Amino acid sequence: MSHHTHTEQIKQLAELIRDVDIAMFTTTGVDGRLYSRPLGTQQVEFDGDLWFATAADSPKVAEISLNPQVNVAYASPSKNTYVSVAGTARIVDDRAKVEELWSPAMKLFFPGGKDDPNLRLIHVRAESAEYWDGPGTLLGKALSFVLSAVSDEPAALADTGKVDLR
Repeated sequence: MSHHTHTEQIKQLAELIRDVDIAMFTTTGVDGRLYSRPLGTQQVEFDGDLWFATAADSPKVAEISLNPQVNVAYASPSKNTYVSVAGTARIVDDRAKVEELWSPAMKLFFPGGKDDPNLRLIHVRAESAEYWDGPGTLLGKALSFVLSAVSDEPAALADTGKVDLR
């Protein structure tokens, strides 16, 4: 993706992660180990920032305060698309932003609603990303494989790339 503009790269990443509701969010624990857990990405247009809801008393909050470097991984096996985003996280306690990002599904985790005193946001500023975008269906994979077998040039089974978002 290096031949694309920064704006085009962000648009492509946005498209790759658009319909993936749950991401694996990785932090470094206070013991130095990596910890990954599923988090729902808040549905806003990806512009290099990712937003998640969390509880103020979650271990993630302490982990981010000690080491803000995080990784967010998206996987869509049905589309054969995978994205790994590395960035810097911070905890946000901003009721206006909560109002902007609030969805009814969040009420499952925050029964007090938008004003739940335990509700915090995690803001991740993406710094780099890697992606793998292959033929989405079994038929597409088979066709790509057959085309590479009958031509002189092997067809790429996936579009892959690294993006610097800084």
